[in-house]
This record gives sequence, C-alpha cells and structure tokens, in this order.
Amino acid sequence: MGLFGGLALFLFGLDQLSEGLKLAAGNTLKTLLTRLTTNRFLGALTGALVTGILNSSSVTTVLVVGFVTAGVMTLAQSVAVIMGANVGSTVTAQILAFNLSAYSLVPVAAGFFMLFSSKRAALRYWGMMVMGLGLVFFGMGLMSDAMKPLRDFPPFVEALTRMERPLYGILAGALFTGLVQSSAATVGIAITLASDGLLTLPAGIALALGANIGTCVTALLAALGKPVEAVRASAVHVVFNVLGVALWIPFIGLLAHFAMAVSPASPELEGAQRLAAEVPRQIANANTLFNVLNTCIFIGFTGWFARLTQRLIPERKKPDALIKPQFLDRAALSVPVVALEQVRQEFGRLGDIVCAMLVEFPPPGGTVGKTTFAEISRRGKEVQILEAAILEFLSRIRQGDLTRAESAAHLALLSATVQLRSVADIIANDLALVARAAAGGAMSSGAASRTVVTEFYQDVQRALRLAIDAVRRHDAATADKVRDLSRDIRRLAEDLMSQVAEGLEASKPESLSTVRLQTTFVNGLRQIYTLSKRIARCARSPQTVEEASLETTDDS
Repeated sequence: MGLFGGLALFLFGLDQLSEGLKLAAGNTLKTLLTRLTTNRFLGALTGALVTGILNSSSVTTVLVVGFVTAGVMTLAQSVAVIMGANVGSTVTAQILAFNLSAYSLVPVAAGFFMLFSSKRAALRYWGMMVMGLGLVFFGMGLMSDAMKPLRDFPPFVEALTRMERPLYGILAGALFTGLVQSSAATVGIAITLASDGLLTLPAGIALALGANIGTCVTALLAALGKPVEAVRASAVHVVFNVLGVALWIPFIGLLAHFAMAVSPASPELEGAQRLAAEVPRQIANANTLFNVLNTCIFIGFTGWFARLTQRLIPERKKPDALIKPQFLDRAALSVPVVALEQVRQEFGRLGDIVCAMLVEFPPPGGTVGKTTFAEISRRGKEVQILEAAILEFLSRIRQGDLTRAESAAHLALLSATVQLRSVADIIANDLALVARAAAGGAMSSGAASRTVVTEFYQDVQRALRLAIDAVRRHDAATADKVRDLSRDIRRLAEDLMSQVAEGLEASKPESLSTVRLQTTFVNGLRQIYTLSKRIARCARSPQTVEEASLETTDDS
C-alpha cells in the first residue's frame, strides 16, 4: 500500500509539476524552440533548457514532432534539439537526489493555497508547479518508508542484485519507463532505493540507461499516423538513445568511476549507511554525465542522423483518397500552444484551397471550361473535410486547461475557420452561377466595365490571401494590409455598380439578365472582402476571450 500509494503520488506530482510549467511558460518555450535552433550547438542548448524547465524530455520531443509536422522546424534542426533534451531531462534527477522528503508537505501546502486562492492565472500555474514538486518528494518518502522492511526479504534483495548485470538492469529500466512514460520516475525510484542502501551504483546506472531507451516510447506514440517528417523526428530520438546506451554498456564501470569522482563522499560512514549517503547523488551525476557525453560525441553527426532516418523511413506514396488533415497531431493536445500552432498551419492549408477556388473563376467575359466546375466542386468537398477536422481538433483543445491568451486564440481560430468556410460557399454558389452564365454567353460587358471588374476581382483575391497569411503567421501587420484595401475596394465596387446601372438604363433586352448577374458578382466579391476583414482581425492577439469575441463579431 505504501509503495504503490507513494508511486501514485510521485507520478501525479511529476505530472502537476510539468503541467504547471507548461501553462506558465508555454509561449516562451515555443519561441525558444522555433527561433533558437539556427545551428546545432544552439539547438542542443535550447533543447536542454526547455526540457529542464518542462521537466520532461518526452514533452520536448512531442513539441519537436509537432513543430516538424507543422513545418516550422526542419528535421536537421530537430536532431540537435532532441540531443539537448536528453541532457535537460537529468535536471529532475539532480533535484530528486536531494533528500527533502521530510520537508515535502511545506511546498504541498504552499502550492495548494497558491493554486486555489489566487485570482491571477500565472500565480495559480506556479502554485500547481510548487505543489507538484512537494508531492514528488512526499511520494518518494512514502516509497522509502514502505520499502524499508524489504531489506531483509531475500527475493527482493536478489532481484536488486541482478540489476547490477547491465542487460538485466537496462531491460527493467526500459520496460518500467515505457509503462509510466517518464524516465524521471524510473531514475527517481532508483534514487529512492539507493537512499535506503538497497541499490548499488552500477545497478542504478543500468536502470538509468534503460530509462533513456524507455522514454522513446512516448515519442513513437506521438508520431503514429503522422507525416513522414514527424515519424523521422521520433526515429532520431530512438536511434540516438539506443546508440548511446549501446556505446556505454562496456564502459559502465568507467562511467561509475567518473560519477564517484565528481560526487561528494562520506568516508566516515560504512556499509549500507555509506551507500545511502553517496549513491543517490552518484546515480544522478552518472545520468547527467551519460547524456552530456553522448551529446558531445554525437553533436557533430546531426546530418548523419537526419540522413539515416530518411533512409530508414522513406517517403510514403500519396494516396488518391480524399484529403486528410496534415498538421493536426493529437499528441500535441497536451501542449495547447503547440496544438494551436498546428491549427494555424492547417488553417493556412485550408486557405490555400479556398484561394485556388477563387482563382479558378475568371472575371465576367472570360471563359470557363467544364472541367473547371468539376475542379471547384472537388475543392469544395476538400474544404468541408478540412473545416470539420479543424473544428473537431479545436473542440479537443478546448477540453484541456487553457490560459486566457490561449482561450482567446482558440476562439479567434474557431471564428476564422468558420468565416473561411463561408468564403468557400460564396465561391461555390454565387460566383459559380456567374461563371456558368459567362460560359454560356449570357453575359456581356464593355471594355471599361471589364477593366474595373478585373481590378476589383484581383484586389479581393489579394485581400483574401493576405487575411489567410495573417492568421497562419499570427501577423498583425499583414492583417492591417487587408483593412488598408478597404477604400480601393469600396471605390471599385461603386464604380462597377454605376456602370451596371447605366447598362440597365439602356433598356436593352439582354440588359436585365446581365445586370442581375453582374450585381450577384459584385455582391459576392464584397461579401468575400468583408469575410476577409473578419478573418484578418482574428490574426491579432487579444489577451482575453471577451476581446477575441468582440473582434471576431465586429462587422464595422
């Protein structure tokens, strides 16, 4: 009861610690990962820093897979970040090596009051982190107390003795880590056992090496069903960790010697007491040395790792089936800031299809082939599929814990997606009617009218493209360019309607049909521009849900 109850609190504390840090520093970490990976050394340093903050190399790897899927990070950049992530993951072990279980309830209490009494979101997130850290040490203390009677239980002592055999210890560490999906948990339990004098340094190192292999399971799960680049990023994590462990198996004794050399000693103690005093820190230092040395050895081979994974995982043949989401990765739902970035990329892909639909229609007076209407219909079905996928993904994001800024961004992306679908409906219905009439010769217009129509049509196309790019890049400056087109588009629409009115006054037999179709065309383009302005407003950065709601419903 004490062992498994302590383990449950330990794992829950790790989860709370990681979740609080993600919520408190999500946008900052996203910026670090996407901007500070210009070279391999900076990428490795960034990976170590982000993982040290997030308390999980698995989360960092999922972030990297998400960024590679979204196209904001290349495979070569991801290799160095993943190498650095392994170094950053050792920070937790270093903290756990301090025996603070006697004081664990202090951060639990402090974090609880911060979490449940503060009205500020940032303070609540830090409260979650502090309480999680306290629960980690409290859980370790419970496990330690529960395992003390096992010191004299021969089967348990024999099982721990077998851990000194490298392959046995590595296998046990890998299996347990793959099961709980946390290398910190495995190393933490090894430190707990060592704190009670039950585990030797070689056995602890073997468990830590196995934990480095087992943590790859999370990355592999994150890549299932994803684009080939994301699968390759996960494969880099697996190959790097497995090669690193294989390299050090013959040199575990040397690694133990290095760890003992850099760790404090307690020569005044003897036997189990000395093991309990020295081995926990030695295991933590050995784990850090292993990952640091591996990164130093392999950092020069990032290009080789990228090429190897490209050979192991070749490009897939693109299916002829209907379109599927390319950037939406459910594994990223645990990190809302990354999931929202993936929605932006998928929205951009949806926007490319809608823009292609608009380009398919030449202005009145041009010709449209029969195949064009079939292509428009096919693109319309693709829009429906992607819109449904984005909305479903957004609903899943909403089920998680979001900051106020993330909630505002969520609402803005939801609104932009719905507005973009409305643009596609106008193209497929209203403009298609005009295009069919033009193809059948039911429309005619003078040269002056065609010139105004063409300019009007091109400006609306440009506004739609700018609005989509503004949302995809979260760029307020690009969004402002859409608004700047307002005066020109209003002038062109008025000029065109004046010419339509003149055609009606001519009282020609065919004028009524032409006027109706031209009016439909003008109104359709004006509606598309209005929707483009609404989409562009979604690219700005409202700080609250209320501000986002006002921006996405304002029609001024």
